[in-house]
This record gives sequence, C-alpha cells and structure tokens, in this order.
Amino acid sequence: MSDTEYANDVLVSADWVENHLEDFQSDDPEYRLVEVDVDTEAYDEAHAPGAIGFNWETQLQDQTTRDILSKEDFADLLGSHGISDESTVVLYGDNSNWFAAYTYWQFKYYGHDDVRLLDGGRDYWLDNDYPTTDEAPEFPAVEYTARGPFEDIRAYRDDVEKAIDRGIPLVDVRSPEEFSGEILAPPGLQETAQRGGHIPGAKNISWAAVTNDDGTFKSYDELQELYEDEGITGDNSVVAYCRIGERSSVAWFALHELLGYDSAVNYDGSWTEWGNLVGAPIEKGD
Repeated sequence: MSDTEYANDVLVSADWVENHLEDFQSDDPEYRLVEVDVDTEAYDEAHAPGAIGFNWETQLQDQTTRDILSKEDFADLLGSHGISDESTVVLYGDNSNWFAAYTYWQFKYYGHDDVRLLDGGRDYWLDNDYPTTDEAPEFPAVEYTARGPFEDIRAYRDDVEKAIDRGIPLVDVRSPEEFSGEILAPPGLQETAQRGGHIPGAKNISWAAVTNDDGTFKSYDELQELYEDEGITGDNSVVAYCRIGERSSVAWFALHELLGYDSAVNYDGSWTEWGNLVGAPIEKGD
C-alpha cells in the first residue's frame, strides 16, 4: 500500500501493482487491473500487463443522456470483462487519474466494496519504467451484481442550489482562468457551456493542488491543510465540481476517501450543466 497513512485503504503504489501482476493476468477474477482514459490510443500502444482498457467517453457514459451508466449497463460492462462484484479492482489512467478517479467514484456509487487507485496513474507507471505490453487481455465473462445507487456521494443541480442558499462550501477544481470566466474549457478541449464563470460562493482549489509533481497524492497532513485553509473540514458538507465531473472526482477522492470527509460529494453535472442553465446564478472574476 501507499507509505502515507490516509483515512481509507484505497490507494496502492506502483510497486504493489507490479508485485501483483501475475494475479491481474489470471483468469481468476479475484484481482483486476483497469486503465481508464479519455480514449484508448495510448492504451493500445502500451499498458500494464493484464490491464483492461476502458474508454471513459464511450464505455463509461450513457451515449444518449451523457449521464453515468445505468446500474444494468455498469454491471454488464464489468461482468463482460471478467470483473465480479467481489474483485479487488485497481484503477489507473491518464492526466493523473482524472478519468480513473471518476470511474472509482462510479464504482462506489454502485456499491463496489474493494476498488483502489494506482497512485500516480499511467504517467507514473511509464515514467518509472514499470512493465508494459500492447496485448489486451481477454478474460472469461462473469456475473456482476451492482448495488445502490448510493446517492450520498453524488450532488445534483438541486443540491447545488441548496448549497448556495445554506452556505455549504463548494470547491471549483478548474483552472483560475476557467473559474474567472476567461475561458470555458482547458486549452485543446471542447467547450461544453454557454457561459463562463463559477457557482456563487465557490472556492477555487485546483484538482492539481492535491497531487505532487509526479502525479501521486500529497500526504494526509498536506491535504488537510490545503482544505482547512479555505475553511473546509470534515465537520461540514462540501460539493466538488469542475467541467464534466472528472477533475472534481480527483478532489472528491482526496476529500472523501483520503481525508475521510464523509459528507463530501461530487457534482458530476458540473459546469457543463450549470453553465448551460437558463437563469442559474453565476459569478465571474477571482
């Protein structure tokens, strides 16, 4: 496991994964390794041996509603790739685990008990010369039974409106330029909202502030100080959001799983929803 003591046992080191590669390559569904990217081109070129490749955009979202998968579709996807509800699943991906953290959150939404993140993600694995292959595994299909959904980790538009009214902390994890309304999306990514700015009262604490330069998560004490400096503690609720819900999943993971702030929720509709709502209150500037 990671050397740092967090609230929950949900983060594994690259060394830990390397030591379990034989387990991840076995047809036995006890252990499964999954790489989640916004597309699978990088996965096709090189990935950790035994890792299943999921395309976040086409496989982990409902293509009609642009929502997360239904419980049935989630169960079908996992079962068809040899993942059971009793598997120990380790997730990792690009962009310091943006989409892997989103998938982790989705696993928890549907009640998967033992799911973890590979600390540092895909870049850490490659940069430190851990084993790779271009062969995609084929595992026997198994039965997957999803539970829930567990709504206590998810925020909807109504919850955000109530948070504004009640002064519940909101954490906008986007860049300062997105937060101020100067731009609508990170450079190179598609704009998904009509208006720029941020939800009134939100604090701008970048998702990147929770990680080190190598993509691994900061220590418990560093994370606690980061959020407490903005008045966010485990004593109150907090809503994290970004543009499409993936960067905010990194912050939610840090708050809910590493710090143990049980009332932390992820607003996966994020700015794509809020910035397109007619009449929704918006603030601009720092």
